[in-house]
Amino acid sequence: MSDLTEFGRNTINDVANRYRLSQDAVEHMARAVANGGGTMTQFNVPEFGGSGQWMMGGMTMVGDMFNNGLRAAVSNLCGELSNAQANGDFFTRPQTIAGSAWWPEGLGSPSSVGGQNSTRYAYFPYANRIAFDPGNGTEVILLDTLNNSISGFSQQQSGPGDPFMGITFSSQFGQFPLSSLPRAGDAFIQNQPQEPEPTAPYQPVPEQMQQPQPAPLQATSQQDEDILSTIERLAKLRDAGALTEDEFGAKKAELLARL
Repeated sequence: MSDLTEFGRNTINDVANRYRLSQDAVEHMARAVANGGGTMTQFNVPEFGGSGQWMMGGMTMVGDMFNNGLRAAVSNLCGELSNAQANGDFFTRPQTIAGSAWWPEGLGSPSSVGGQNSTRYAYFPYANRIAFDPGNGTEVILLDTLNNSISGFSQQQSGPGDPFMGITFSSQFGQFPLSSLPRAGDAFIQNQPQEPEPTAPYQPVPEQMQQPQPAPLQATSQQDEDILSTIERLAKLRDAGALTEDEFGAKKAELLARL
């Protein structure tokens, strides 16, 4: 059974007739636009030249990169679907990113939300956090934004093994991938609180058996490893000219203070 509302079905039929496209192609694009929060999307539709992407007020890419007519048609179609979805529900279960609070409690309200395909993210400036949902059934990841004042997000070509699908952010320091941010100490949502393990009742140790024990070595936490990895990435950005020496030194000092 389709989850299209009557409004969504009528709009898709109207758009398909005007653009001379199949209803399935327009419905696919409508879902992709909704999953991108109405501002961006990635798609793979043969009628649109295969794989492509669209960003509101920005770049539109289609498989046939020299087909300017197709690129304009995709841009107009996505813009029209985005405007229509702002005026009514296309689906009985809201598909927009902001349709439900999927992030942990206590972060407040996000200033920006978005997504690509099944992934989605939300930015919480007052909590200095970005929540990222990989969309594959694993836990939501929380990233520490450090002293970045983030002004926008975009997507670049992702490299192999990038869990954040090439999503980048822009701040007062420049443009960086989400993978450059350390994971927060509470990076993963815990569905159930962990109960403390039972402890054995106290039994006094005879004085003659008490011997000083060497202090255990403190294991490096995951957060410390993430911070050190972030410093290495910042050093590469400095070497590449993306950061000045002063900017690198300030961020390095702030990260080291967290160890």
